[in-house]
Amino acid sequence: MKLLCGVYRDTARVGVVSGETAILLPKEFGDLLAIIEGGAEALAETRRLVGGKKAEHVPLADMALLPPIRRFRRDILCTGWNYLDHFNEGKKKRASQDIKELPKAPTFFTKGPDTVIGPRDPIAFDQRISTKWDYEAELAVVIGKAGRSIPERDAAAHIFGYCLANDVSQRDLQRRHGGQWLKGKSIDGTMPFGPYLVTTDELDLGTVRLQCLLNGEVRQDALVSQMAFPVEALIAELSFGMTLRPGDILLTGTPSGVGFARTPPVLLAEGDEVIVRGTGLGELRNRLKGVDLFGDSDVCLE
Repeated sequence: MKLLCGVYRDTARVGVVSGETAILLPKEFGDLLAIIEGGAEALAETRRLVGGKKAEHVPLADMALLPPIRRFRRDILCTGWNYLDHFNEGKKKRASQDIKELPKAPTFFTKGPDTVIGPRDPIAFDQRISTKWDYEAELAVVIGKAGRSIPERDAAAHIFGYCLANDVSQRDLQRRHGGQWLKGKSIDGTMPFGPYLVTTDELDLGTVRLQCLLNGEVRQDALVSQMAFPVEALIAELSFGMTLRPGDILLTGTPSGVGFARTPPVLLAEGDEVIVRGTGLGELRNRLKGVDLFGDSDVCLE
């Protein structure tokens, strides 16, 4: 199934995608987190409800899509350097860091949940925060079953589904704070996420092609199978001694073609349109919009 969360007639609703139609669940389904936590039983109930005669069908075009997950227990979990070509393209840019070879284990970091925006929302942009904004198309994994020290052979059973994400990054902030990536990845309102939460039975991960387009031009293009560490290995390594819980989001790394590694660098600017798409996953389509990221946090992104 392709699950969504969106606004219909001024109310946030949960639904299932069927072609160009959304089949809405009853209004008491506030968001997708309850379905994720409910596991197989909740999915079976969802199928029953959308297959019923009283199910409400509405055109997808009539809904304003929200991020599939809007409640978070922790920061967004992320993976760096998980495509060899991307690792190699950035070697010259990080010469001062003395990192020459691909790490033998995945590189993890986190980013704040206030980064998350919807699949059509504007990306917050303020050049006073950074002068080096970049795009990063990524596959996002949503955890569906809690576990700690999960063996790689069992990792697939802990995945609920997949989404797309654009890990918009501020390269100068990444370099400014000791080489760690938290700050340069955690600016409010900058990570498009969605558009749907696609369950594992709906997707053949080995065939997924991930792309990023900037103003209509393809900038990133790779198969998910090109990852240095596959999804199951990421889950096994990340969960080692650390509990993963339903609703946790894990970004799995970006392929080559990012802007900062190009000659000359390609930096994002106000008004740019960035599209991230993946086979069977839909697309994110967002423009950078100038906002005040110094002002009141309750109003600056409106």
